Amino acid sequence: MSDLEVVVTGLGFITCLGSDKRSVLKSLQEMKSGIDIYPPFKENPLVSVSLLGAVKDFDTLSADPEDWNYPSKYKLGRSILRGLSPHVLYSYCSMAQAIEDAGLSSDEISNVNTGLFSASAGSSSTLTKNVNRLHALGPDKSSPKGVVSSVTGTINFNLVSIFKILGSSCGFASACASSGHALGMACDEIKMGRQDRMFVIGAEDGNGDCILPFTSMRALTTNPDPHSGSRPFDINRDGFVGTGGAVTLILERRSVAEARNAKIYASFKGWGMSSDGYNTVLPEPTGNGLERAILNALKSAGVRSDQVDYINAHAPSTQIGDRAEMTALKSIFAKGSCPAVSSTKSLTGHGLSLASALEAGLSLLAMENGFCPGSANIQSLDPVAENLNIISENVPSDPKMILSNSSGFGGANVALLFEKE
Repeated sequence: MSDLEVVVTGLGFITCLGSDKRSVLKSLQEMKSGIDIYPPFKENPLVSVSLLGAVKDFDTLSADPEDWNYPSKYKLGRSILRGLSPHVLYSYCSMAQAIEDAGLSSDEISNVNTGLFSASAGSSSTLTKNVNRLHALGPDKSSPKGVVSSVTGTINFNLVSIFKILGSSCGFASACASSGHALGMACDEIKMGRQDRMFVIGAEDGNGDCILPFTSMRALTTNPDPHSGSRPFDINRDGFVGTGGAVTLILERRSVAEARNAKIYASFKGWGMSSDGYNTVLPEPTGNGLERAILNALKSAGVRSDQVDYINAHAPSTQIGDRAEMTALKSIFAKGSCPAVSSTKSLTGHGLSLASALEAGLSLLAMENGFCPGSANIQSLDPVAENLNIISENVPSDPKMILSNSSGFGGANVALLFEKE
C-alpha cells in the first residue's frame, strides 16, 4: 500500500437525524426521518412550503447569538459566539465530535501538517441582519464581525482560529457539490504529500433565509406530509425538502493513522468531478456530466464498476435531477449486476453545500454497521429506474465499496469512492 493512501478516521454530526454519531446511526438503522413540519414556515401565510429537516438540540433562530440555545458541553465565550452564524456553530460542534472520535491530541490538531477545508454558501440570515443594521445605523455602527460571520469562508475564518490550524485552509463554493469538492481536494492534498491530516466540513444554516429562496425556482416540495415530502425516485416527487447542520470528516495519511493506532472507517479510494456545460440551474438531462464524474472516480481509484456495492445517489427528489442521475447510473451499471442504490435525502432532505459530507458520513456509518440504507417514501417507482437496484428498505449487507454522488448549480458533479477496511 502507498504511504500516500488516504483513510477516514473521524466523524462528527450535527443534523436533523441527531446531533451525535450514535443518534444519527440509530435514525439511519430505523429509517427514522428527521423531516417535520417547520413552524416558522407553517405559520407564515406567504410561505407555500411546510417541511424542513431542522437541526436537533439547537435553537439558533434569534438574531443575537448570545440568545442561542445549544448543548452546554460546546459552550463558547461571548467574543467567539458574536462572530458566528448558525452553521459555523454547527461546524464547531461537529468538528469537536470528530476530534474526539478520532482520538486526536491538541498537538495533532495544531501543526503545519494538519489543515482544514470547508464548504458552505455563507449565512444569508446573518448577512441580511448585518446589512440591515448597516443601512439603518450607518457603517460606523455596524458589527465589526459582520463580514467574517456571514460571507462564504466564514467556517474557515472562525475554526482555523479557534482550533489553531496551521496547515492548508480553504473554503469551497460549488453549490450542492461543494463539500464533495472539499473532500476530493483534501484527499489530493494528502496524496500529494502536502499534508498528513485534513479536517473537511460541510455545513448550512438550514433556516428560512437559506431554504426559502428555492421556492421561487419551484424546487421545493409543497407536500405538507413529513412522511412523503422527500421521495427520491418516486414518479410523483415534486421537489426537495431543505435541511441544515454540519458534518466533519477527518482524513489522514494511512501511515500517520496507523502509527497512532487510529480507528479507520474506510480508505478514500478516489474521486472524480466534471461539469455539464449546459445550464446554470438544471442538470444536463442525459446525466452525461455525472456519468463522466463517476467514470473519473472509478479510474482514479483503479476500480471497476462491478466492484461497487452501494451507491448513495444525489437524487434530491426533483423530477429532472433524479431522472438525469438515474440515466447516468444506467449507462455505467445496468450492463451487469447493479449495486444497491438509495438516496438518504429521503430521510434528511437536501443539505445543499452540506450534502456531500453528510451523505459520505452516513454511507460510512452504514458500511461500518453492515447495511445499505434504504430510500424511504417510494410508493410508485419512476419507470426510468428500470434495471437499477433501488432499495426502499435497509438491506443487511457487507458493502465493501461505496460511491457517493453530488451535483450542483452550473452542472458541477462530484463522485466519491470509499472502500471498507
